[in-house]
Amino acid sequence: MAIAVGSKAPAFKLYNTDRKEISSSDYAGKTIVLQFFPAAFTGVCTAQMCSSRDELSVYNDLGATVFGVSVDMPFSLKVFKEKNNINFDLLSDANKRMIHDYDMYHCNFSCDIKGVAKRGVVVIDKNGIVAYAEETANPGVQVNFSALKQALASLK
Repeated sequence: MAIAVGSKAPAFKLYNTDRKEISSSDYAGKTIVLQFFPAAFTGVCTAQMCSSRDELSVYNDLGATVFGVSVDMPFSLKVFKEKNNINFDLLSDANKRMIHDYDMYHCNFSCDIKGVAKRGVVVIDKNGIVAYAEETANPGVQVNFSALKQALASLK
């Protein structure tokens, strides 16, 4: 179960693909979209990130900053970002703190791989409150982008 809507969003500090620390406090007063995904270079994860890439102007128009979050290391995320022309920050939760804090920890992903991010999305409003949260029951299923955009539109 993803983090509860209406709860205070946990603070985070993660590194992006340029090994720059990104902190939630840097975005205080702004709407944030956290796109959690299990693993770079996999089919559904690539589609999720590329969908957000292709619709980044929609998210920007809705006043949201988008981040992709996975447990991949910044180095592999950098290659993934470059290969797919991702136009927003990908954050490395290699230490798996954030996926625990946001209840996006996948206990048994595939092939007995444990401890990757669930596929999901969390919207944090300008006051630091979780305004929308979704996780997919099956990591092979895409997030509901329409519901995400509706949630963002309601915050505007």
